[in-house]
Amino acid sequence: MKLIELDLSSIPFGQPIPFALRGTGGTLLAGKGFVIHSQEDLKKLILRGHTLYVDTDESEDAYRAYLAQLQALLHSDKKLGDIAETTLQATAKNDDNEEENSRHPRWKDWQLHWTQLMRNPDPETFLPRFHRMFSALANYSANNADSALLALVQLSAEEVRFYSATHGMLVAVITMLVARETLTWPEAQVQSLGKAALSMNIAMAQLQDDLALQRTPLSAEQAKAIDHHSEQSVLKLKSLGVQDALWLEAVKFHHYRDPGRLAQKSPGRQMARLIQRADLFGARIAPRVGREPMSVTSAMKACYYDETKAVDETGAALVKTLGIYPPGAWVHLASGESGVVIRRSDHAATPIVAVFLNRDGMPCDPMTRNTALATNKITGAVPHKEVRVSVAMDRLLTL
Repeated sequence: MKLIELDLSSIPFGQPIPFALRGTGGTLLAGKGFVIHSQEDLKKLILRGHTLYVDTDESEDAYRAYLAQLQALLHSDKKLGDIAETTLQATAKNDDNEEENSRHPRWKDWQLHWTQLMRNPDPETFLPRFHRMFSALANYSANNADSALLALVQLSAEEVRFYSATHGMLVAVITMLVARETLTWPEAQVQSLGKAALSMNIAMAQLQDDLALQRTPLSAEQAKAIDHHSEQSVLKLKSLGVQDALWLEAVKFHHYRDPGRLAQKSPGRQMARLIQRADLFGARIAPRVGREPMSVTSAMKACYYDETKAVDETGAALVKTLGIYPPGAWVHLASGESGVVIRRSDHAATPIVAVFLNRDGMPCDPMTRNTALATNKITGAVPHKEVRVSVAMDRLLTL
């Protein structure tokens, strides 16, 4: 361990720190990605560790990049106040190599690939590319359901620029999981369901991404595009070579408000209803510029009831499959600790949680907690805006 004292004036508030912070003797005070929101937070860290250090043996590349960034800013025309507020974008060079050697996908690459495919579909290559990318997502989520949910819920709560692609992947994973585990639909129908969920908004993929960043009210043209996007998406998919009748029917009706028993609906309308419930969930946990996302648990409750305030059959199936606290939900425990759900259990209310904040609200090395135990019982959800620690995706998935 090689400890280097950190200049406290260089630490910006409200930005993830790109390396771990340690105290005297190397005690871990805050993991990589922790956010210091105020001078008060900084004082608490200093009280625990006396002085703040970086271990260059574990974070050399990130720390060197951080210093280089500060040095460049010092030589620029920026004011010192601006330098203190700069976003820390430095990351260790070996992050990509670690991800390549992981069994988990590069989720941010998948975001970009789906964004490009949905925004600019080429009639000659669309179907082969779609099926290849869909197979990768479907196979991974079938074998690593909790990891897929964890990754996509996390991305949905953090990233607004690629909303349409992230949302489509999340809805596809959720609906296929519910259809397979709880509704026990035939596998061919499950596959068509996932494809419909991924492509349901192809006619307005660019508009969806624009709206996630838009602060002004909808224009008349935008409202019209939203109102007619289901029918336009069907026409677009047909022009790209899609002939699967179930796929097309599910896309056509995925925005219809259609409460009632599933047995009374055609297979395509059943799929559309399930997509509609998962679509609602995914939209409510995703942030917009100027709008905070709902907590995951609040969004789950909204899906549980239909338009008449009665229990919705597909919504109930969704809650039964994902649990009251699905992977990706941040929660408070009876122990006073806080963390993120990383795995479902046999019971909807008692998942496995990885704790990242201790009883004092300070960051700690992650520890798993079985919430079926009274001492670790979940006492409430944590809205994403109140999550005080930023955890790297690969670190979450390794848990």
